[in-house]
Amino acid sequence: MNDWTQCVTTPAVSTDGFASFAMPVYRASTIVFPDAEAYATRQQRGDEGYTYGLAGTPTTRALERRITALHGGARTLLVPSGQAAITLAMLTFLAAGDRVLIADTAYPPVRDFAGRDLAKLGIEAVFYDPTSLAEVERLLDERTRLVWVESPGSTTMEVQDLPAIAAAAHRAGALVGCDNTWASPLNFKPLTHGADIAVEALTKFFSGHSDVLMGSITLADAEHARAVRATLGRYGIGVSPDDCSLVLRGMETMPVRLAHASRVAADIVERFAADPAVAQVLYPPRPDSPGHALWRRDFTGASSVFSVVFQPQAVPHVAGALDTLETFAIGASWGGTRSLMAPMPVRRFRTARPWAGDDLVLRVSIGLEDPADLAADIDRFLNHLGAGLDTTSRATGTI
Repeated sequence: MNDWTQCVTTPAVSTDGFASFAMPVYRASTIVFPDAEAYATRQQRGDEGYTYGLAGTPTTRALERRITALHGGARTLLVPSGQAAITLAMLTFLAAGDRVLIADTAYPPVRDFAGRDLAKLGIEAVFYDPTSLAEVERLLDERTRLVWVESPGSTTMEVQDLPAIAAAAHRAGALVGCDNTWASPLNFKPLTHGADIAVEALTKFFSGHSDVLMGSITLADAEHARAVRATLGRYGIGVSPDDCSLVLRGMETMPVRLAHASRVAADIVERFAADPAVAQVLYPPRPDSPGHALWRRDFTGASSVFSVVFQPQAVPHVAGALDTLETFAIGASWGGTRSLMAPMPVRRFRTARPWAGDDLVLRVSIGLEDPADLAADIDRFLNHLGAGLDTTSRATGTI
């Protein structure tokens, strides 16, 4: 064999006797076949067969199966982000003339997608009050094909009654999808509570290190999974096996990371709640948080993400308080090793259930730093708020 040919030919290497805990990274665009007949009949390999790199490699299959097992579903498909998981699930099951009901508290880019892209396709998106089952039942009609749930809701943390919503939707002939990124399947399994579709932003707790973008769509029904897979094929959507290997690695520590971060979050929540500058902490385990009873009934644990609503007179001082942080970082997303704070606007993303509080809500995500360092940072933050309130009160003559 010529040297040039030797350079591009992969030698056959025996794997007998080789065993590793790690899933190898299988990279491929082209999949080769042993003979012409195998190539001609490649589509007969079925849903799990390998025909082209875009349809998956053993590395992507390993991640899909691990997520499917956690959710108790029929099949999982992987896409480049959590937002892609939501949009591609909707595009699979909606067509011109259909109607989709979307929780008013859903991730803001979902609202943008509905208003721009679904509208162009002739699909009507209606936003509903996530806390009102009666409103969902009223809005369901013969054109409704999908009800979208996000529980807890983005930023404001409303917990939805998924079993009741699913029962109502199924009676009307509609499917139910649920964005489960806050809880992860470790704390909530949407498919066992009636959802047909469970979406995760693997970017967050699954990956766990703030360096991967990926999403997953887990289906309760195998036929629905085939429909999603076909959509991904038509749109040319795939994920990198290298990224899948990072998510597979992240999953191995996810239970420990999430348990630790949630324990620390519970303490930090109370530190915020006790401060006079804080009007309310939105965190489902707290009895005064929206949907606490539903969380206690349906969830097996809590996430490490919560939101803080400030007293009106404290809001102007939040930006300055953020600048005092030494351990927390300022940034979007959550679920990584670093703790984050992100001031989130709310009002313009609400239409069915107007937000009555101040437009600024601070979302906080707890990571893996030493709890004492995080507590010291919170004290710095709150002390700055307190000093600002003092100055404001003196200037206005209210003290």
